Amino acid sequence: MGLYGSFFLGGKIMSFFKSVTSVIAGAIVTGSAIGFSGVASAEALNLEGKTVEFVIPFAESGGSAHFANFFAPLLSEALPGKPTVVVKYMPGAGSTKGANWFQEQSYEDGTLIFSPSGSTQFPYLLGDPRVRYEYKDWNVVLVSGTGGVAYLPPDLAKKMNGLDATALKDTDFIWGSAGATRLDLVPQLAWAMLGLKVEPVFGIKGRGDGRLMFERGEANIDYQTSAAYLSSVVPLVDAGQAVPMMTWGALDDDGNIVRDPTFPDLPTFKEVCEATPGCPTSGEVWEAWKAFMIAGFPAQKMIVLPKGAPQEAIDAYKAAFDAIIARPDFAEISAKTLGNYPQRTGKAAANAFKLATTIDEKSKEYVQNWLMTTYGVSLK
Repeated sequence: MGLYGSFFLGGKIMSFFKSVTSVIAGAIVTGSAIGFSGVASAEALNLEGKTVEFVIPFAESGGSAHFANFFAPLLSEALPGKPTVVVKYMPGAGSTKGANWFQEQSYEDGTLIFSPSGSTQFPYLLGDPRVRYEYKDWNVVLVSGTGGVAYLPPDLAKKMNGLDATALKDTDFIWGSAGATRLDLVPQLAWAMLGLKVEPVFGIKGRGDGRLMFERGEANIDYQTSAAYLSSVVPLVDAGQAVPMMTWGALDDDGNIVRDPTFPDLPTFKEVCEATPGCPTSGEVWEAWKAFMIAGFPAQKMIVLPKGAPQEAIDAYKAAFDAIIARPDFAEISAKTLGNYPQRTGKAAANAFKLATTIDEKSKEYVQNWLMTTYGVSLK
């Protein structure tokens, strides 16, 4: 099974959590000349006796609901005044309904937060006409990511020459996809950049159905997000029925693609692309893929305050999330919901936020044209 399969067959998955600034450090300087940061800022916002509405643009099931319900009670404990934090659901139009509603809101007293996801970022980046929201008006206080792993049947995995995927170009691939403009855009574009002939079967309800197609032999390539890969695909790897091909990668605080912390022994798509002749790792195609990969994985979920939020409110929420992340039991209680990925606040969150919501016009036009010529999907 080679280097990549042996990592999982050994049953050992390395992970790490990025260290964050403890809220305790802020307390040390409360009385100093820089006392407007950390806890001192948190004291400027008092939410005692109030209810914070934590709005997500999705229904009561799915990853965003789990994400919000995980953080809600922790925020209630960590925010100044210990307010009640209530999750509210506003599904519709692939999350654009809720995002459009949030765009119309303005900051009042710190009792409204919103959590977009990759499904909200993608229409924004693509110029979807349903989008009437502007990320630049929002104030990010947390960015949370995940990862993804592509995998193959053992017979096809053996064709790769190290990281070079050239020998797979003659294979007719089939996979189950939830839609051309959804999160599946990232792997489909990656496979196209590698020169692979991958025919999607659209209409599956979720990635779980895609994995079932792979297990039944109806698909011969697939990917899963990290949590699903660990729970449902690693057993296939252990049984010799699948071999990991690559991850999409992770993001460091400087915006560089690095190895996924949950799968450090697996190559990233960038590494495979660099080893495969004809696959671009610079230029508009690469920048387009990178923009959507960041929006869909390393910065998949965010928590933002509405337009007009003052700095003391932003600082209060940052301090609350720093305190949550610094909890000694955070790794244990967050593992199933968040995985082993950095939870970014402050400058790191701002950098990830900007990368996940920015795309240059040439790259956007490339993806729009690619969607039209490949799938007949028009966003106009």
